[in-house]
Amino acid sequence: MIVVLGAGGQVGTALRSVLPDARFVARDGFDLSDTATIERRLARLAPSAVVNCAAYTAVDRAESEQEAAHRINAEAVAAMARYAAAAGIPLVTYSTDYVFAGDATVPYVESDATDPVNAYGRTKLAGERAAMLAHPGTLVIRTSWVISATHPNFVATMLGLAAKGAPWRVVSDQVGCPTVAADLAAATVAALDAGVTGILHRTNTGATTWFHLAQAAVELAGHDPGLIEPCTTADYPTPARRPVCSVLASERAGPLGLAPLPPWRQSLPAVVDGLSVR
Repeated sequence: MIVVLGAGGQVGTALRSVLPDARFVARDGFDLSDTATIERRLARLAPSAVVNCAAYTAVDRAESEQEAAHRINAEAVAAMARYAAAAGIPLVTYSTDYVFAGDATVPYVESDATDPVNAYGRTKLAGERAAMLAHPGTLVIRTSWVISATHPNFVATMLGLAAKGAPWRVVSDQVGCPTVAADLAAATVAALDAGVTGILHRTNTGATTWFHLAQAAVELAGHDPGLIEPCTTADYPTPARRPVCSVLASERAGPLGLAPLPPWRQSLPAVVDGLSVR
């Protein structure tokens, strides 16, 4: 039986459709901050594989809560990896484009050097390294800009603002790859079934800016995309630095026989439709 941790999040929820026989464990049923007991608790569940969707994802708050972020993103993942290694089972865990500096002029692939510019990225990179050290059979899936029709996320926020009818500004100089949770869930199962291990990049196809993603979503929902005004990162300061260009590509997926995820523009309408009826 596959055990999915972090079942209440966007990806955990999406995995329910593609792993109907898995056991889904939400945050209130599996406290990752209690790292000393993770291996014992997993042993009681006796999984055939572990898929970890849980993480500390508050990017800005991580700057002032680095210890808490490190405990969940690195120490907890290391404990899962130790258990999975001892049990001889696969572990899948997710990482982020924020492990890169974001100053590249071409997409980042799996073998590119990492250099995170914020605390969140550093804790996720520490989790990657700890997992691979404890269990070389770990699959670390790096992804970015996750959106869905089921949870609060960037697109949901944009639709909420559009419904108010007043102009607002969105950053137009950060470039990345939107990833629809349902597509990522399907890609995760495909990689798990294929026995893939190591680092793997999985995002929807195509790069864009937050500004253009917002415009596309708002227009699909029948609102005026002209309400959105572009601004620069400097115009919208945040506690945590963001990579300027963190587009992910994969040098491994093709040789491994893994199909690319659909273009983000192809998958976005389902997200917008789902959010519009909530």
